Amino acid sequence: MSKKNKKFNSVEIIDIGSKGLSIAKSDDGIVLMVKKGVPGDIVDIETYRKKKNYYLGNITKYHSMSDLRTKAECEHFGTCGGCKWQDVLYDAQTDLKEKKIKYAIQQVFDKCKIEPIIKCENQYFYRNKLEFSFTDNRWLTNEEISNSGTDLERRGVGFHISGMWDKVVDINKCHLQPDPSNQIRLSIKDFAINNNISFHNSRSKKGLLRGIMIRNTSLDQFMVIVQFFENDINSIELILNHLKNNFKQLSSIQYIINNKGNDSIYDQEINLFHGKEYIEEMIGELKFKIFPKSFFQTNTNQTIKLYQVVKDLADLKGNEIVYDLYSGLGTITQFLAKEANKIIGIESIDEAVISAQESATYNNINNVEFEAGDMKKIFTSEFISKHGKPDVIITDPPRDGMHKDVIKEILNLDTKTIVYVSCNPSTQCRDLELLKVKYDIHKTQPVDMFPHTDHVENIVLLKLKN
Repeated sequence: MSKKNKKFNSVEIIDIGSKGLSIAKSDDGIVLMVKKGVPGDIVDIETYRKKKNYYLGNITKYHSMSDLRTKAECEHFGTCGGCKWQDVLYDAQTDLKEKKIKYAIQQVFDKCKIEPIIKCENQYFYRNKLEFSFTDNRWLTNEEISNSGTDLERRGVGFHISGMWDKVVDINKCHLQPDPSNQIRLSIKDFAINNNISFHNSRSKKGLLRGIMIRNTSLDQFMVIVQFFENDINSIELILNHLKNNFKQLSSIQYIINNKGNDSIYDQEINLFHGKEYIEEMIGELKFKIFPKSFFQTNTNQTIKLYQVVKDLADLKGNEIVYDLYSGLGTITQFLAKEANKIIGIESIDEAVISAQESATYNNINNVEFEAGDMKKIFTSEFISKHGKPDVIITDPPRDGMHKDVIKEILNLDTKTIVYVSCNPSTQCRDLELLKVKYDIHKTQPVDMFPHTDHVENIVLLKLKN
């Protein structure tokens, strides 16, 4: 047996890692990463690849199954690239996420108390945005392959297999977005098949139907954006009129003709076919316009809870200058506006800043300003001289965390209070390691935004040391 192919018998799955992998450790301390394991399972493992600090392997036998297991709700679980923790009891999922946050934070602040995670009331149908891909060569299950003598329909629409950009699972029912999301997706698929409209092939770069984005809000407004690879206007109008005539609840139907190599829409022209260019969402008493390219938290109910934690931790009295770093559409900025004297949002994406300015006007908020630019270039001493020294900083960076130059500028300010919101505990802790020279951590509050995944948001309150 080669060095990478080793067998380990009767080992226990002890934790869940990222990307749907579970963690086991052999008696001699070798770390093993496998799929389809739940903490508490006793299994046999055969490895197939050696990494620097661990082995990748497959479970070959289950000796006993964990008490934390539950039956996955979705028929596509294990094949589809999403919802990798669906076979783990929800309370166990949140316990594991708390443990993940606690381990990460206590590497930096060893005596920090972690508040109980804010759980998600709706573990299914909680998302307000999903994107699906069409294919003329869908992924086949083992059962379908074994019955390959039958005439199989290869056209489909769904999600990509994890790590396989050209493989799409045809999704019958997705448990992530409320109705009529499933009906819309399946209706387009059936209509296209019945009318001989071609599905895209990502390898040959042929086929009309490429993708679909469905967005919805708590106000029961739905937006559909269909992505086409070719400018076949007759077929395009057939599809879009089918949507318009069969889904009267759609507030917005838009489309894109995208014949470039990838299916990202952010550099593409959006064409309005029916309704408005946007749908509207409420966050507290505030109303926001959501366009096809808008970044907006995808779990609205949990977003409101997250923002309320930010407001409580900021503890504004009404006379403060607040900086909102990485402000996006300005949702946090506006959510806090009534509590502060002035809030300045900084965001790198020009379109997001324009939307933030428009929504502030829309909500009759007059004490907020937004600046567009690269954070590490715009957040300087000149910027601070222009806007005033902040009493409170809110920072909600992307997964990569804050640039070291931004942290350096924060440390120069001696701002009394920082509220750090993060979707990546690892980079958050990297940044906290730099900030702790001047700051103590006073509270840590995890929020579960995405049940059945390993993702977790974490909010940290930092106070300037005496």
